[in-house]
Amino acid sequence: MTHWWRSAAGHLRTVAVSRFSSSVFRRSHYHTIQAIPRECTGSKVSARDRMQGRIPAVVFFQNLLDKNLDGRSQSKKHLLTVEKKQIKAILNSFDVPYFCSTRFPLQIRAGSGSSHLVESGTVLPIKIHKDEESGQILNLVFVWAEDGMKLKVDVPVVFKGEDVCTGIQKGGFLNKIRPSLKYLGPSEHIPSKIVVDVSNLDIEDRIFIRDIEVHPSLKLLSKNENMPICKVVPISLGNKEPIVE
Repeated sequence: MTHWWRSAAGHLRTVAVSRFSSSVFRRSHYHTIQAIPRECTGSKVSARDRMQGRIPAVVFFQNLLDKNLDGRSQSKKHLLTVEKKQIKAILNSFDVPYFCSTRFPLQIRAGSGSSHLVESGTVLPIKIHKDEESGQILNLVFVWAEDGMKLKVDVPVVFKGEDVCTGIQKGGFLNKIRPSLKYLGPSEHIPSKIVVDVSNLDIEDRIFIRDIEVHPSLKLLSKNENMPICKVVPISLGNKEPIVE
């Protein structure tokens, strides 16, 4: 039965490739996020900001999530508000999963309409908190993402070629096992998405984490590189829910 468990790595390795999309890069730099400081916190203050068309946000170094802090990290932490209209415009031009794996320029002004620049740099959104019922964005979390800064990022996996996939055309379905992969590396080399081409997969073929090619500076934060990302499963198995192997 070993032939049913064959790897797609050999002749299919070249289709399981991640490349940073230049179009995504250009679009992200077309949007410079404008923010202003907020000195007060609390639910009432945040509710007032939202009523005024602004979204509470925070930006800091990712290592602030660790226990060992330093003064430089603390000094670069800012409580902010951003314009709801601008954030919605950005989300409309990006698929939401890619928003949290794409870098954006950030400018912090002294106040609304002010020309005085308090701080600027490149940031990566890491969380969008939304109201479960209304879908309203409650707040945003950014981390500084200048060139050379090492970040941990969950990169979404996108599957292409399902419409011409050999195995699917034979009556199988694509079991999407891993919706994202986590990497650690310089922010400028982290891709906004990982594109996996499944067009050449036959029934029982799979693509493994180890088959994915990214920039050599990126470290995969996974305990098992031999875990499959996807597999074409015979439809006779019935259940089309993701099967973790």
